[in-house]
Formats: sequence, C-alpha cells, structure tokens
Amino acid sequence: MKDKINALSEEIEQFKAENKDELESFRLKYLSKKGEINNLFAEFKNVPKEERKELGKLINDLKNKAQEKFDSMKASLEEAEETQSEYHDLTLPVNQEEIGARHPISIVRNEINDVFARIGFTISEGPEIENDWHNFTALNFPEEHPARDMQDTFFVEQNPDLALRTHTSSVQVRVMENNKPPIRIVAPGRVFRNEAISARAHCIFHQIEGLYVDKNVSFVDLKQTLYYFAREFFGEQTKIRFRPSYFPFTEPSAEMDVSCNICGGKGCNVCKYTGWLEIMGCGMVDPNVLDNCGIDSSEYSGFAFGMGIERIAMLKYQINDLRLYFENDVRFLKQFKSAL
Repeated sequence: MKDKINALSEEIEQFKAENKDELESFRLKYLSKKGEINNLFAEFKNVPKEERKELGKLINDLKNKAQEKFDSMKASLEEAEETQSEYHDLTLPVNQEEIGARHPISIVRNEINDVFARIGFTISEGPEIENDWHNFTALNFPEEHPARDMQDTFFVEQNPDLALRTHTSSVQVRVMENNKPPIRIVAPGRVFRNEAISARAHCIFHQIEGLYVDKNVSFVDLKQTLYYFAREFFGEQTKIRFRPSYFPFTEPSAEMDVSCNICGGKGCNVCKYTGWLEIMGCGMVDPNVLDNCGIDSSEYSGFAFGMGIERIAMLKYQINDLRLYFENDVRFLKQFKSAL
C-alpha cells in the first residue's frame, strides 16, 4: 500500500492541466468519491493496527497534496482566462445561446391530457407495432374493411399480420383485456396510415383517444364529458354539436364539431363559412368490442372518442399546413417559445 501511495504522489506532482476538461479529469481521478485517494481510505480498513498510524498520515498528506495541486492548477487556468478576456476582440459577433421551445404537438398533447386528468382520466400507452387482433379484429372491423388493405395500412409482417397501428384504439383493447371496470383512460400516441402527404394529410400523425367503461354509462355522459373538454380547451363560449357517423367500434357513432374560435361562429375561410370545425369522432362502445375484450356487455357499457392532435393544434395556433409539424424548421418552432 505504501508503494501505491508513493506512485500516486508522483503522478500528482507530474500532472499538468492545460484546460478545464483536464482539470476535471484530475479531480475525478484523485479527489472524487470514486477516486484513487478515496479507494485508499477504503483499503485502509484492512491495514494491520501497527501500520495504521504511519499509513494514515501518508494518505492524509497525499489528499492534501492533491487538493493543493488542484487549487493551484485551477487558479492558473482562471488567471489565463482573465488575461485572454482583456484582449477580447469586441468587434466579434456575440455567441448568443438559443432558448429551446416545446413542439406545438407536445404542447397541445399535454394540455389535452391535463384537461381530462382533472376529471379522473389516466394516461395509457401501448406499442406502435400492433397485431391484427388489437388493431382490427377486437375492434369489430369486418374482414373486408378497407383499413386492412395494403394501400391503407403499413404492414410490417404477414402470417401473422403485424402493422404500424392505424389508431390508438389498440391501447383501449389492451387496457380492457387487462383491467376490470371502471376504466377511464386517455391514450395519446403516434399512428400511421398510408396516405399521400399534403397540407391536410400525412402518413404519420398523433392521436388522443379516450375510453370510459362502467355500469350505466350513457350517451349523456359522453356529451357532458366532451362539453367539459371543449369549454376548458377552447374557451367558455365554445358550442359543440354532434352529427351521426359510422365507426366499426362504436354504436351509435357521431362526429363532434366546435364553434369556430376564430370567427366566433359567424363564418370565415378557416371554417369554410359554416361557423363550425370538426375535431373528433365519438360514440358508445359497441357491445361486440366489450365482449371481445372479456367485459360483459350485458352488465357494462362505455363511450369512446378520438381526436387528431395536429388538427387541434392547427385550430389553436391557426396553422394552415400540416407538413410544418414534421419539417423541423427552426423559424416555425421559434414561435412557440412563449408556450413553454
């Protein structure tokens, strides 16, 4: 052990730090909790009693020597920096640090999650590569449904069918298979569909879907939940309306519109002069879906809804081209610094 102390003492004497990184390397190697000197103190516990006095003094002296060396090198580097700053060229441009910003999709996703969290919904997530059962069959999609076709879905593998999920409804299936009612969740995440990229469509987008299953759940519960969301997110004056629609996994089904928050419902080019903006689909969970997931549809009922986060963000920030979300143009993203 004495030889090891002498060797470390010699290393410390010869060490030279030309910059802050090398100075930090010295500190980590000799003075940190996992450094060489601390290791010596750990080994000291096993030293015979008759040697402890001498070796203890040597280790303490080594630690003081390392600390003095560190302080000396640090002072030298700081003095060198001050000398350099005295001759700094004031005509050089400032190295201004950029402040980052959250992506608008992240901002809107978090805001939507927060609204539903206030009324008892929890967040659930699932895999982006799904099998046929969770993505289609359990959700009551007929075998001939076009969403199963290659032109509409990105299939990763066949026999068995594995695909990039086309909606986050697959998360709802997984939750119902593994939990007993009451169930109250929102499922945010990326989804994938084989669509031509344009100002209004993209092959990748983000969804938030919601599910509530319990005894005696009715369409009234669905409407009041979505009324609450619309007013919390878009403002107290927001109105909503439901239009009949069709989804394989809900019955009855509806599309939900909100009054245009840009023109106040009077009509403008954003809402195509109707005064309304479509934001989501919804409906009562089809009994077949409940039964497929092991929940007795004669005892329980539920509602589900789903919205595209890009569409909501477009309304919130009046963005007119969906492709902007995916181009990583700093000029576009800088606009959202104030929303951090």
